[in-house]
Amino acid sequence: MHRRRRTALVLTAAIAAAAPLLTACGNDAHPGAAAVVGGQRITVSQLDERVGEVRAAQRAAVQDEAQYQQAIARTGTLTRDTLHTMVLDRVLHRAAQDAGVTVSRKEVQAMRSGLEQQAGGAKGLETTWLQQYGIPPQRLDENLRFQLEAQKLAEKLGTSTDRPEFWKALSDASKDLNVDLNPRYGTWDVQKSSRADAKTPWVRDVTAAGTQQGT
Repeated sequence: MHRRRRTALVLTAAIAAAAPLLTACGNDAHPGAAAVVGGQRITVSQLDERVGEVRAAQRAAVQDEAQYQQAIARTGTLTRDTLHTMVLDRVLHRAAQDAGVTVSRKEVQAMRSGLEQQAGGAKGLETTWLQQYGIPPQRLDENLRFQLEAQKLAEKLGTSTDRPEFWKALSDASKDLNVDLNPRYGTWDVQKSSRADAKTPWVRDVTAAGTQQGT
């Protein structure tokens, strides 16, 4: 279980690290869509809903207004981090399917039970995932499935999640799915399977200010 915990921490942290500042853009290639993955839209409203889940969980976790504002400040890139997670989840799932990898609900529950023991209970695990990775309680099982899928894919490929062979599988899946991000959220780096900023330095960055207002 310690190995699975390390895998979860590495992957979740990698998602956050791969999400730099965004630039705003008024020329949307897909109006109303934050991204298109495999021909399926991730709408702006869906993205906003996911971000709202995190903000609501943060609000419920702290009663003090100053602490809440500090939590918001620590997650100032929440919108773009969340979109990256939503896209990468679909890319990883495609790569896992291509490799014949599946994850059962029983496996997710086993992983959760082990992590809860290490965190001092269910509440402790939920708090850790919210504070460190921006994952609200209702998305915890979904995120653990993501971690297990990545781990099992790496094992199937005879490698680990921090090796080029693993990320090549995700890169191939990105190509197959033809990931396309709304320009306001940057572009998708197919080789790295991560979101990159759009090269529009003349466009004013308004995302940070909007996020701090609770977007």
